[in-house]
Amino acid sequence: MSITMTVNGKQAEVDVDPATPILWVVREQLEMSGTKFGCGIAQCGACTVHLDGKPVRSCSTPVSEADGKAVTTIEGLAGEDGTLSKLQQAWISEQVPQCGYCQSGQLMSAAALLKRNPNPSDEQINAAMAGNVCRCGMYGRIKKAIKVAAGMETSSNEEAAA
Repeated sequence: MSITMTVNGKQAEVDVDPATPILWVVREQLEMSGTKFGCGIAQCGACTVHLDGKPVRSCSTPVSEADGKAVTTIEGLAGEDGTLSKLQQAWISEQVPQCGYCQSGQLMSAAALLKRNPNPSDEQINAAMAGNVCRCGMYGRIKKAIKVAAGMETSSNEEAAA
């Protein structure tokens, strides 16, 4: 079946089984490897992408649900010229990634949170990020990076320079 969707602002048409998870279409058909396979059962969040602006687990969401819709992957967070988003810059300044495997999903969930709530409370951050597992335990750094990106806190780099 032919599925047409907009991926990171560009029209994409793929001929796949409509039950194929978005994850495998993005990685194998569209050759974008930023979205990761984690658990395969929508529990860890490593595969998170945005579907019409809402975070979804791409490992369990069939591509048929994306037909005629917009999909944003981690590759779509940066500007067209490659300029990193404020959130990506904060992720780096706060040294969030350790092993890095969960990071694309973490970033996508955080980006969706900041889009709908530009100044989230700790409780709102915890709720929005609860479904994303970080085996390295970087939850404190993730929360700080979200606050830095929102302009609610100063980055650790700025604090060290002061």
